[in-house]
Amino acid sequence: RLMKEWVSPVYAFFEPKPRIVEHDGRRAHQFKCCARGCKTMIRRFLDKKDARSTGNMRKHVKSCWGDDVLQAADQAKDAQEVRTKIVGGILRNGSITASFERKGKGKVTYSHRQHTRTETKAEIVHWVAESLRPFEIVKDRGFQSLMKTGRPEYYLPSPATVSHDVRLVFARTRQRIAKMTKARSSID
Repeated sequence: RLMKEWVSPVYAFFEPKPRIVEHDGRRAHQFKCCARGCKTMIRRFLDKKDARSTGNMRKHVKSCWGDDVLQAADQAKDAQEVRTKIVGGILRNGSITASFERKGKGKVTYSHRQHTRTETKAEIVHWVAESLRPFEIVKDRGFQSLMKTGRPEYYLPSPATVSHDVRLVFARTRQRIAKMTKARSSID
């Protein structure tokens, strides 16, 4: 019944149907974030005046997806447009292998927002593989100082995670190359 009133674009960043939970004897809607790897649940108690408030949802979207994504969502006409055009596109292309796709030659630009956990992992994997760095470099004091100065909570993956992700990217790249080679040889 309340779902018909949920037209704010911010709802698109959460699963379409929230869970109805009981916490300390109070009923609440629990919204789960759609971002890969994010386990955040936003709870809204139904017995409060602000039961329809999206403030906490917006705060989470800003930290998880980025302020620029939230601003783009605010320009959309409704949650459905955001879900199909913005969230769908990010989820489709937000995998760890997406950052390895050719981006063309052009001026390198830097984002003003902090990387998400997934983006951090992808960038570190890319850097380690491209620059032939050891996986253990993420534990280096100097590297951690550079990465965490001004933002001590910044996520850095463990050497084991970097190793796992490098192997994952390698395996997927090998499969793609094998598929392209097979397709090419069948043409010839």
